[in-house]
Amino acid sequence: MLKIDLHLHSTFSDGVFSPSALVQRLASEGVSVASLTDHDTVDGVALFLAGCRRRSIRGVSGVEFSAAFDGVLHILGYRFDVDDGPLKNALEKNRRARHERNAAICGKLRDLGFDVTLEEARALAGSDVVGRPHLARLLVNRGYVPNVKAAFDRYLKRGGAAYAPRPLLPPDECIRLIRGAGGLPVLAHPLQTTPDLDDLPPLLEKLKDYGLWGLECWSPGNSPRQVFRALEIAEQFGLRPAAGSDFHGGGHASAGVGVIVEEGLLPWARFCGGL
Repeated sequence: MLKIDLHLHSTFSDGVFSPSALVQRLASEGVSVASLTDHDTVDGVALFLAGCRRRSIRGVSGVEFSAAFDGVLHILGYRFDVDDGPLKNALEKNRRARHERNAAICGKLRDLGFDVTLEEARALAGSDVVGRPHLARLLVNRGYVPNVKAAFDRYLKRGGAAYAPRPLLPPDECIRLIRGAGGLPVLAHPLQTTPDLDDLPPLLEKLKDYGLWGLECWSPGNSPRQVFRALEIAEQFGLRPAAGSDFHGGGHASAGVGVIVEEGLLPWARFCGGL
């Protein structure tokens, strides 16, 4: 058996731990293979991989794209060239769109009477990549809501009083960019995309045609039955099963790092790309 975690976030997006602190956490919990998959940025990957090498953890370059969809559709990219031009340009475009969306949300929050600014959210994030979780934490810190969940439920989720959309790349473009950089695209936390896994196959058929390589079968909140069903569906479509905690730290829903899987889950030599 092997303990892995292929879905992690750091302070370079909406995580609580720096890449170096995250590696320390992984080492302390016995994780052998790991990937940093920050939203719309690879700026923390070099630090993360360097830390993994020092701790004898097999590190894999990673990123998480949000794709255009009627709901939540996230594509994880692994083992790609972090210096690939088209990929970096797309991530920069996504970050600009995220910044514009965050500014719009802050404007709506101020219209609702909340004294918040994007600069404060950026200071809380500790980086230029600000997400709605940072805005939620800012609302909590200011005493406007009791917790992050309340911030999302009342104001920040789709349909919330301060929600603002942002333009997203279509799924086929996300997959093309990852493949073009030599990477492996994987559909993240499928239950967030289709709460009933039996509704997933029609979407996977399209994504597989686009070049999808894997399916995250172990993710937070999955019951053993749901994991088993996800594995069945992955096999049906010839997709590689992946596993990750979607760890952010702090008060996020995921509480720990690492998922125990069988050694043969992935073709590790190919997956890790020699890193």
